[in-house]
Amino acid sequence: MHIINRNSPCWCGSGQKYKKCHYDFDQKLALYKRQGHMIPDHSMIKSPEQIQKIKESAKINIAVLDYVAEHIKEGTTTEEINQWVHTQTIKYGALPAPLNFEGFPKSVCTSINEEVCHGIPSSDIVLKDGDIINVDCSTNLNGYFSDSSRMFLIGQVSEEKKRLVEITRQCMYLGLEQVKPWNFLGDMGQAVNDFATQNGYQVVREIGGHGVGLEFHEDPWVSYVSTKGTEMLMVPGMVFTIEPMINMGTWEIVTDEKNGWTIRTADKKPSAQWEIQVLVTEDGHEVLAY
Repeated sequence: MHIINRNSPCWCGSGQKYKKCHYDFDQKLALYKRQGHMIPDHSMIKSPEQIQKIKESAKINIAVLDYVAEHIKEGTTTEEINQWVHTQTIKYGALPAPLNFEGFPKSVCTSINEEVCHGIPSSDIVLKDGDIINVDCSTNLNGYFSDSSRMFLIGQVSEEKKRLVEITRQCMYLGLEQVKPWNFLGDMGQAVNDFATQNGYQVVREIGGHGVGLEFHEDPWVSYVSTKGTEMLMVPGMVFTIEPMINMGTWEIVTDEKNGWTIRTADKKPSAQWEIQVLVTEDGHEVLAY
């Protein structure tokens, strides 16, 4: 964090003098840093203009997932879901962020049953009665990114799987309750992990949430097995995802050796995930995409 004169324009781009804008904010950050806490860099703090553009991207992301929700059913192939997402995103004047991201070949991730995340759509994969599926949608609107995912129950799903999906949804919202300025990401992580384990499940450790907005994946990395009072300080203007992956069995996972992308549970038991994109505000939080 570079030192600037109190009478200079604020680093945030507001046009105000630093002393009237983010000076007190930076002093508070410095205090937390001296106490040994991890603090966000200025680059992680979005301006009001950037936030507005991220929100426009998020509206499209929500609309695309709404379209999936209206059409998904038994007999749908995951490639059909991919085509829906691609077509709808383009229709709104945006781009599907996953397509070609670090080599990912499709416009959406579709993860079924024991697939934890990064499932690759295929015309050979047909949704069957009793399946649970996570559809993870991400949108790039003029260089501003949004990201969220939902679980869908296909046909007559077992009570065991239904419970996993519902507890995972509750985990996400319990984590969200901890998103407040000057709280820590670890507060959220502990809330998620405590509730999951109390209900007999385990949280995936190696994969977590992430900052998002000006890039598809930004700092900070967000763990859901962390401890209250640890990890990065949350401050107004930060935007990140809450997306715990909750396994019915062990937390251990494996990566598909053939495609190098799809993550599955090591014990082949089901996994569930919900994802929202959240903004830290002056007095709490705002969900941008769901």
